[in-house]
Amino acid sequence: MTADPSRSTAPESRETATEDEETNENGGEDRTAEETAAEHDPLGVSVVTISADRELESDPAGNVIVTALEEAGHDVATREHIDADHDRVQSIVSRMIDRDDVDIVVTSGATSVEPSDVTVEAVEPLLEKELTAFSELFTALGYDAVGSQIVAARTVAGVADDVPIFCLPGKAPAARLGMEKIILPEMRHLVGVARAQRDESERDEAESERDSDENEQDDDETTNDTDAESANGDANE
Repeated sequence: MTADPSRSTAPESRETATEDEETNENGGEDRTAEETAAEHDPLGVSVVTISADRELESDPAGNVIVTALEEAGHDVATREHIDADHDRVQSIVSRMIDRDDVDIVVTSGATSVEPSDVTVEAVEPLLEKELTAFSELFTALGYDAVGSQIVAARTVAGVADDVPIFCLPGKAPAARLGMEKIILPEMRHLVGVARAQRDESERDEAESERDSDENEQDDDETTNDTDAESANGDANE
């Protein structure tokens, strides 16, 4: 007697369906298509070169950062070059984090110990939360690469107004190390974490506005019903 294929596969299908239902109940796969697609959307990055002796046309470190971002599928929202002036650095970074098309800011240059190296001092006051592990990890990786020379390379990273900021040295090898080993693998996660509270606040605000609109609509409908009843009463009189 030939087995009925539908009978032999039914238990397995039911088991799979049950597993899917349990997964959705646990929330593991219960995501919208928009949320899934957002995980692969390119991030917008502002790249800022800080140097008195380099231009965009001769900026090896900046080129390394841009190339790494583009190869990873992200967008360079803006690329700037400014002199190593404290107020100028602070101003440009502040303006970058205010842009709607910028998710992350990466600076390059003016992070060592020379008198003109002011990036760390200019950016640190802007940070609401500092990512201290970034400097520690960069130093450890840099020591493996160049030895004790890494002692002169200062870096800083943190979050300002929900935007992660990373300050890298102005040498191409150091910029490549920071981008490939730390920033690129973690930038999407950091953006998501940094914006979690803001997104929740925006959702709460949207829900509040929606509830308010619904209440106003209910009030209008109640008023209309009352007016209609009054009109009917007047007509009957």
